[in-house]
Amino acid sequence: MGGVRSGLTALALVAAAAGMPAAEEAPPPAAASLQTPILTIDQDRLFGETLWGKRVARRVEAGSAALAAENRRIEAELTAEEKALTDKRPTMPAEEFRKLADDFDARVTEFRQTQDGKARSIGRIHDAERQAFFAAALPVMAEVLRGHGAVAVLDSRAIFLSADAIDATEEMIARIDAEIGEGKDVEVPAEAEDAGGAAGSPGDAAPAPETQSGN
Repeated sequence: MGGVRSGLTALALVAAAAGMPAAEEAPPPAAASLQTPILTIDQDRLFGETLWGKRVARRVEAGSAALAAENRRIEAELTAEEKALTDKRPTMPAEEFRKLADDFDARVTEFRQTQDGKARSIGRIHDAERQAFFAAALPVMAEVLRGHGAVAVLDSRAIFLSADAIDATEEMIARIDAEIGEGKDVEVPAEAEDAGGAAGSPGDAAPAPETQSGN
């Protein structure tokens, strides 16, 4: 998720109004909309507070909880097995015990690697969903940009000082929720589905897209 910070440092929807097709069902901008050449957004809020972002958060939370429960169960089983093996040690030849101990250690290592992989997969669910979100939301964001007569949308974290009036985060959240909703029908990159299977449970950064032009 480290790439998220650099993704929309300047979501330069420069001339996006000319290059992106208008969302046909979007209502015309209100006459009182602030006219400004620059808008700002908070990327994390834009994703996290939409219906789509909230769905992804629930999915990731469920996957993480399921993985944690699985970890606890397997760890309890391994702990019991280790105790039983230790109790047998005084009655076993050293060579036989060493073989059983080595087999046990190998299985513990495999368990840790497998569970770490599942945890990374859950993280990729969030990344892939976020990437799909920004790709789907871009036309809606372009409509908001056009409604304000703006030529660019900047990440508010990259700006030292700006007026609150040019922050379009809330407006874009409302428009995206209305036009895209939870995004359940939007195709998400394959690794997200693979990740969900690996985690053993249904689980939204992906990094925001790289700087976008209007083409």
